[in-house]
Amino acid sequence: MLLLAGLLAAGSLAAGCSGGTGASAPGAPSASPGSPAQADPSASAAPTAPTAPTAEPYRLISTTVAATQLADAIGLELVGIPTSSKPLPERYRGVTEVGNPMTPSMEIVKSLEPTEVLSVTTLQYDLAPMFDKAGIRATFLDFTSVESMSREIRLLGEKYGAEKKAQALIGKFDAKIEEIRQKTSGRKAPTVLILLGVPGSYLVATEKSYIGDLVRLAGGKNIVQGEDVEYLASNTEHLQQADPDVILRAAHGMPDEVVAMFDREFKRNDIWKHFSAVQQGRVYDLPEPLFPTTGTIEADAALDYTVRKLYPELEEKP
Repeated sequence: MLLLAGLLAAGSLAAGCSGGTGASAPGAPSASPGSPAQADPSASAAPTAPTAPTAEPYRLISTTVAATQLADAIGLELVGIPTSSKPLPERYRGVTEVGNPMTPSMEIVKSLEPTEVLSVTTLQYDLAPMFDKAGIRATFLDFTSVESMSREIRLLGEKYGAEKKAQALIGKFDAKIEEIRQKTSGRKAPTVLILLGVPGSYLVATEKSYIGDLVRLAGGKNIVQGEDVEYLASNTEHLQQADPDVILRAAHGMPDEVVAMFDREFKRNDIWKHFSAVQQGRVYDLPEPLFPTTGTIEADAALDYTVRKLYPELEEKP
């Protein structure tokens, strides 16, 4: 099993790095079945919080799609945006592109004379040295859970005088989480297996991953408990013993190819037919735009989708 970081990097490159996630240090050891997959080393790196509030004019660059969407949601102007195959907010039409989220052009970034550059913690290991060498101040936002993303939104709002819009966005997440809590209260939590696929392979997502966090908030119980990493190498025999009620399959990069890969795996590997989730038709492919590997401002919509799959009986109620 290849490293998650390498897999995500390959998937992102194949998809034009539109998601803005996934990177690792070269030469890291491979994960063995059932052992922690070393998702990029930045997973353990501390996020860098935006600096103190400022009333001075700012020149802000966003190097990922998720950070760009957040900037738009709270009304921030940008002088640089990532190069992406995904649509970016209309507000930034004509703004200078600074390149792939994993490998932004330091030359272009520096030429824009930014006061701050936004990236995400999943890219911190690789990008922090590059920004440091170029003398560019970079902030790495922690979007690995809804809670950490809300914290980053609040900090950016405070720094750039967008507190009201930031709080409104956070409030939207909080309201959705409370709504789901009330809907699922008293119901047995379904057990869930989350598979993250990239072209050619797949891993198991733990509660430490963003999608794992969504499942937890939606009232599900991940069959993988007590892990400190976001992803593990797959061991189908161990997974079958846990026999989850629901299997969620997420695709990172080239989603059509990954779904086809999952379909072949589930058809050719006989062990899958012994899973209750397969027998009951409770295997779901998560739409990639709503379920990237790091959080987005569409977290409330992703939670809605997740709870519908975990608790289909709620849809039947008037």
